[in-house]
Amino acid sequence: MAVQIDRPPGPGQSEQADPAVAEKLSDPRWAWAAYQPDASRPWNLARAAHLHRRAAFGATWGRLQQTLSDGPQPAVGKLLRPKADTAAFNRKYDEYETSAAAVDALRAWWLRRIIQTPHPLMEKMTLFWHSHFATNAAKVKNARLMQRNIQLLRSQALKSFRSMLEGIRRDPAMLLWLGADASRKALPNESFARTLMETFTLGPGRYTKKDVREAARAFTGWFVLRGRLRYIPREHDAGVKQILGQKGSFTGNDVVRIVLEQPATARTLVRKLYRWLICETEQPTTRLITPLAESFARDYDILKLIETMLRSNLFFSPLAYRRRIKCPVEFALGIIKGLEGVVSTTQLARDLANLGQNLYHPPTENGWTGGRHWINSATLTGRHNLALALLSSSGPYANKLNPWPLAKKHGSSTPESAMKLLLDLFLQTDLDPKVYDTLLKTARAQNGLVGGSDQEIVRRSAHAIITLPEFHLA
Repeated sequence: MAVQIDRPPGPGQSEQADPAVAEKLSDPRWAWAAYQPDASRPWNLARAAHLHRRAAFGATWGRLQQTLSDGPQPAVGKLLRPKADTAAFNRKYDEYETSAAAVDALRAWWLRRIIQTPHPLMEKMTLFWHSHFATNAAKVKNARLMQRNIQLLRSQALKSFRSMLEGIRRDPAMLLWLGADASRKALPNESFARTLMETFTLGPGRYTKKDVREAARAFTGWFVLRGRLRYIPREHDAGVKQILGQKGSFTGNDVVRIVLEQPATARTLVRKLYRWLICETEQPTTRLITPLAESFARDYDILKLIETMLRSNLFFSPLAYRRRIKCPVEFALGIIKGLEGVVSTTQLARDLANLGQNLYHPPTENGWTGGRHWINSATLTGRHNLALALLSSSGPYANKLNPWPLAKKHGSSTPESAMKLLLDLFLQTDLDPKVYDTLLKTARAQNGLVGGSDQEIVRRSAHAIITLPEFHLA
């Protein structure tokens, strides 16, 4: 079973073939201008669902209908700045996590938070930064430090990249993970300085070995002792350093300032966010990225950058539509959110780990590679089995997700009409007409089977839909 990501299905086929649209997509003035529906680019169910796949983890049928009614710009506004008391919600879940004695419990609480959060974009971006600032609990070996690491990312996920980076450089979990938990004047530890430049900011090839050595001197004096960050002044090298063309008696704060002043940092981050929110199959041109990078470099305001992307013509264009492969968390949570249920997140965390996304355990300093790396014969079989388990009337998720009562709640009275509802909910009928007809014929045939209950027919229909290749695409 192969997932096709080179030619996305959906509402943009005629647009995609239009040379005028293709030309506009390469023009940053048009690409980043706010999308306004018109006859050729209507606001429809497909675009509403696209917004919730990218800026959230899918949506309920009711939420999709409300989004349709709101229109694109108000709908984006609700995702960016929800009216609900997000701070109170997060304080409650922080308290739950504080009682967790092990990382396995933290994984489960995070997934439960994602299911129930009033601010899904915040959790979507926390997941993004968890991969960007990858920290693996297996090496840290301290659940409390890992909890604080994710709390730091969440606190700044939609705020200031500058503040996030300043926090990361003082984060005990990060320093332990990188083996940078001791940096003496006589023996500067280069691990954090190298990762800071290579992965967190500048990107490969935009610094020298000397820059790393000099930056490591600036970070001397910091230690993680018994899980706490400590600064020992006598171990700090106060001498003059030369880093990325600047010279002075720099400290760690200065290094953060210097790397953020480099144009390469904003460009690297914008490209990475483009891949997460817009498209991972085609690299954006320098011309397209430049205005966003220049704006981002002025204040490193994450929310402002994401708002520009989510409101844009480009975001709602065929270039972005189903142009990302869902990570395992997106795949599973899209099913759970759509079917309006709550499942055992302890079991779900284990199943997601088996699919390659073990929360709190990104595999390397570069996080999860993503893209086509999520999909192979083993993980596709695993996704198929997870979908089956989630819909099962027995086992670890027994009856927690039942599409038949959901379909009846939204006006479907037959398995065939339920199938149509589920197709609109999960795929917005982004299917080859032959596949669509085959699914409906199957539903009709199953409806006539002796002894086949409507509930089981709709379960099988739902499973057929969420294991189609299109459902793996965000």
